[in-house]
Amino acid sequence: MWVFYLISLPLTLGLVVSTLRYFAGPEIPRYVLVTVGYTWFCSVSVIILAPADIWTTLSLPPNHPENGAISFLWSWSYWSTFLLTWAVVPLIQGFEDAGDFTVSERLKTSVHVNLVFYLVLGFIGLLGLILLIMLHRNWTGSILGYAMACSNTFGLVTGAFLLGFGLSEIPKTLWRNSDWTTRQKVLSHKIAQIAVKLDNAHQELSNAIVVAQATSTQMSKRDPMRPYMNVIDAMLAKMFREDPAFKPQGGQLGENDMDYDTDEKSMATLRRHLRNAKDEYYRYKSEYLTYVTEALVLEDTMKNYERRDSTGWKYISSFRASRTGKLGNFLDTLEFIWRCMLKKQIQVVLAIVTGIMSAAILLAEATLLLSKLDLSLFSILIRVVKSDELLVQAFAFVPLVYMCICTYYSLFKIGMLMIYSLTPRQTSSVNLLMICSMIARYAPPISYNFINLIQLHSETIFEKKMGRIDDAVPIFGQRFNEIYPLIMVIYTLLVASNFFDRIFSYFGSWKRFKFQTETDDMDGFDPSGLMILKKERTWLEEGQKVGEHVLPLARNFHDADDIEPGSNFSEKSSLEMKMSSSYDIDTTKGSSSNDDMSRKYGSAREAITNKYAAIREQQNRHSPSTKVSLLETDSSGPSSGPGEVPSSRLASTWRNMKQGIQSFKENVATKKFLPLRQSPETTTVTSASTGEMPSSRPQSLDEIFQRLKNRSEDHGHYLDDDDEV
Repeated sequence: MWVFYLISLPLTLGLVVSTLRYFAGPEIPRYVLVTVGYTWFCSVSVIILAPADIWTTLSLPPNHPENGAISFLWSWSYWSTFLLTWAVVPLIQGFEDAGDFTVSERLKTSVHVNLVFYLVLGFIGLLGLILLIMLHRNWTGSILGYAMACSNTFGLVTGAFLLGFGLSEIPKTLWRNSDWTTRQKVLSHKIAQIAVKLDNAHQELSNAIVVAQATSTQMSKRDPMRPYMNVIDAMLAKMFREDPAFKPQGGQLGENDMDYDTDEKSMATLRRHLRNAKDEYYRYKSEYLTYVTEALVLEDTMKNYERRDSTGWKYISSFRASRTGKLGNFLDTLEFIWRCMLKKQIQVVLAIVTGIMSAAILLAEATLLLSKLDLSLFSILIRVVKSDELLVQAFAFVPLVYMCICTYYSLFKIGMLMIYSLTPRQTSSVNLLMICSMIARYAPPISYNFINLIQLHSETIFEKKMGRIDDAVPIFGQRFNEIYPLIMVIYTLLVASNFFDRIFSYFGSWKRFKFQTETDDMDGFDPSGLMILKKERTWLEEGQKVGEHVLPLARNFHDADDIEPGSNFSEKSSLEMKMSSSYDIDTTKGSSSNDDMSRKYGSAREAITNKYAAIREQQNRHSPSTKVSLLETDSSGPSSGPGEVPSSRLASTWRNMKQGIQSFKENVATKKFLPLRQSPETTTVTSASTGEMPSSRPQSLDEIFQRLKNRSEDHGHYLDDDDEV
């Protein structure tokens, strides 16, 4: 009994430590690391205890006394996870999220935030208890058993839907990722999306830094809030010292951004806002580096596979120099075999194996009501090898781990969209605590559900301690443990058949509620993602690091995606970038997948051309509206007065546009690549009349809107000339 457990326990400890070190950010306090590590360890202990409990139940007679060691370990693991997930972790999470400057104030803030949660939870529990007593006056259960039943019911019901989604998505994801072209499409979309998010996070952090610096500048040394401001200044100095490459750009002051120095709570709000903006920026930066690195490695893999005969089956990487020495060629060959041949086949095999396991779990869940007919594959396998301790525990451990992976996969997917995120080496304290709380919340219900799938005809120690939910809380009805899995089976079949996607597509207004999956990113390549990836490879070949220059590039794509009629210059740049991306695809030589890409972007060029032709036609009919991007710093000089027109700058801009369009036509004719247009924020326009550089004095929003209004009213004929080029 103890052989498997003693082998698994140190492996579990090593897995928890390595996972924590991989995901934890650089400034996580030790008590947070200890709390998260202990919570994860207790959760995984529940999972490795279930096989030992199953073996004990099979090997002993039906009316045997409880094994004291197993009973103690179950109580320790279960109650540790219960107290951590409902009491300890939320308090520490609120403490870490608070921006106050003293321990006592941070504790008060945490208690205040969690008090609302506990009051709502207690009110719902009290209503359920009153309803239970009213409907079942002869109920003899305990309050502790009622609390356990409610907690387990929450985990079982919500965990069933999470499990169902994972059972469907994990095999499909493995199968899709085994195809290199499909994975390239997904990565192109993800890179474009995360680049825009990174730019927004950079702008938010820049704004927070400007607000903090402005608040510090206007605050005197004798101000009562000065000690708190010094803490914020020290945090800023530390951030710039640790990341000298970070350059704040385009920071703006809002209407109420100078009101943070009124009291201690407002200063705490400023500190919390700055810290959250910093965490968000570095989290998106880490995700961006992860996606870009994966895409570049995938490109290297595809190129090495296509050139395998000329390179002698040796892997050539863009991220490192060629290996030297006696083992250099041998290691290059091994890497080629792994990346270009074995890895892909292993993903296909895993997709098939996980698909079979998903089908077996669904069949076992669906036939729980048939007590006389056991169709559970895992139950049959365990009964066949019931005399071998290691095989019994192995056949119980593997499907249980797979069920946990499916549940946590869905949990992380949903959480990354709404609540939290798990980012390599950049996960904050608040996110780590939230994730460990959710993991601890679902570990016991998953184990309980799996034990029900194996019809042992005798209760395990865990089942005796957990009890039957319909006995502890009769309001749930009889045979609740056997009925609720049917709902999960139906839900999984609907997800696997894309039923919900079809419903959301039919009702267009419901798309905002649609759960985003990788399937939505498989509809062709994203031109913005391809352009960013191309520039990253160019910079990498020049000896620069990945992600150093993404912000101006991502800002161009961000502005191009939000074009409104009237922003003629942005319209041209967007068309230029998208068309150049499509021509990049057209000139790519190689496999049949590249031909598909060319056909895809041939139609994309026509769609883009028609789109902007319609926009120009609409501009001729109506007065153009104007949109100002606050992400870019203005370097256009002093704002014009109400009756002045910046004719020199407009003339220079128009000349640049005509030259760009003519160059674009020449490149189209010769099918050459287009050079990327410089970002407007780095372009300086010289006055044609005076030859002087314009002033860099910051302008107010009123001045910017007035200048753009004058431009659109007095120089609308330039839009008409554009159609004749």
